Amino acid sequence: MLMGEYLHIMDEKGRVNIPSRLREELGDNFVVTRGLDNCLFIYPSNEWTALEKKLKSLSSSRAEARAFLRLFFSGAAEVELDRQGRALIPPPLREHASLQKEVIFIGVSNRAELWSKDKWEEYSREAGKSFEEVAEKMEDFPF
Repeated sequence: MLMGEYLHIMDEKGRVNIPSRLREELGDNFVVTRGLDNCLFIYPSNEWTALEKKLKSLSSSRAEARAFLRLFFSGAAEVELDRQGRALIPPPLREHASLQKEVIFIGVSNRAELWSKDKWEEYSREAGKSFEEVAEKMEDFPF
């Protein structure tokens, strides 16, 4: 399971070390794509395959589904770690997530997310205000 929060530095070429705890789950090859809320989603290969199967079931006759699939898959890139455990994040994905020097990796169960440090702090601060309220509204919350 992917979990935790990790601050890392991205170099000027767009390379970033993958946190060792996340690397264990992601492996040496994984898929990075546009995420929601101005972050990137990072999927281990097996999770990407499972997600791809689910997304194939979306109706291509619906404009919203076509638009989502186009943006989601066109932004996807297979990434391989180099010998130092670094991943090269393609420029369009860096631009989508406004990634600069300081970045935050977070584990979110079956995927990791990559955020600019500033965007993550802003999101976390705002989402934290309603964390308990949202938990109370969720049916079948496990705790």
